[in-house]
Amino acid sequence: MIKIVVGSGKGGTGKTTVSLGLSLSLAENKMPVQYIDCDVEEPNAHLFFKEAEFQKRDVEVLVPEIDKAQCNFCEECAKFCAYNALAIFPNTALVFNEMCHSCGGCKIVCPQGAISEVKRKIGEIHTAIANNKVQISYGKLNVGETQSPPLIRAVKKEIADKNIAIIDAPPGTACPFVETIRHGDFCLLVTEPTPFGLHDLKTAVEVVSLIGVPFGVLINRSDIGDSSVEEFCSNEKIPVLMKIPNDRNIAVAYSNGMPITEADPKYKLEFMELHRKIYERVGNHKR
Repeated sequence: MIKIVVGSGKGGTGKTTVSLGLSLSLAENKMPVQYIDCDVEEPNAHLFFKEAEFQKRDVEVLVPEIDKAQCNFCEECAKFCAYNALAIFPNTALVFNEMCHSCGGCKIVCPQGAISEVKRKIGEIHTAIANNKVQISYGKLNVGETQSPPLIRAVKKEIADKNIAIIDAPPGTACPFVETIRHGDFCLLVTEPTPFGLHDLKTAVEVVSLIGVPFGVLINRSDIGDSSVEEFCSNEKIPVLMKIPNDRNIAVAYSNGMPITEADPKYKLEFMELHRKIYERVGNHKR
């Protein structure tokens, strides 16, 4: 149906609070919803579904393996690799798996046919149906891995066409965020009305605009700080779709593993209205 990415220019703005609230509100209204946690370096949405029984499976990538008996150490593979994942010395060849981007190019350019590809586990995907309502999938990157985009791509493949997918993006605007937002229908940028929030919101807006995904803003803790975020959005004609005031009860509930919609049921209606606004903008964008 629709893929909504919830992102932010920095961590701590309330992405997971918003993603959970939106997902649970849709599910309660009997809408087919999937929660996709693409923050694979530190997933935490599953902690709010204590009774869910998750199934897991490994995610693997292909990396080169060099047959040194067949290799003549010509260095063609190392010259080709833009990521310096191979190093060739007289009578020896090294592969740095963590730096490999699994493009397969080294295997193609090897004149001796000395390179094959083997599988290497980089993480896991966990899936469950939580509370008999929300389908949840999240990725968990192995400790020490430097590249999360391959795992993010694998998690996104869990999205079913018939469902509304709420995709919790990694914080920031680097490669993991870009990979998450690709092919999304809408990006909801969660920010806060502080100088740091404004600075990182501007960066996020620039990235999302370059990718070409329609977007809007949700201001969390909206009654702290100043009006600079709203002024920026007004000047740039960016829609502010929802505001959540600073509320200690929400923070306490979150720390106890309770979603915002359970801490204060009034937000169920507000998140449904948020979905309506997003759906309307996606429709206008596709016309």
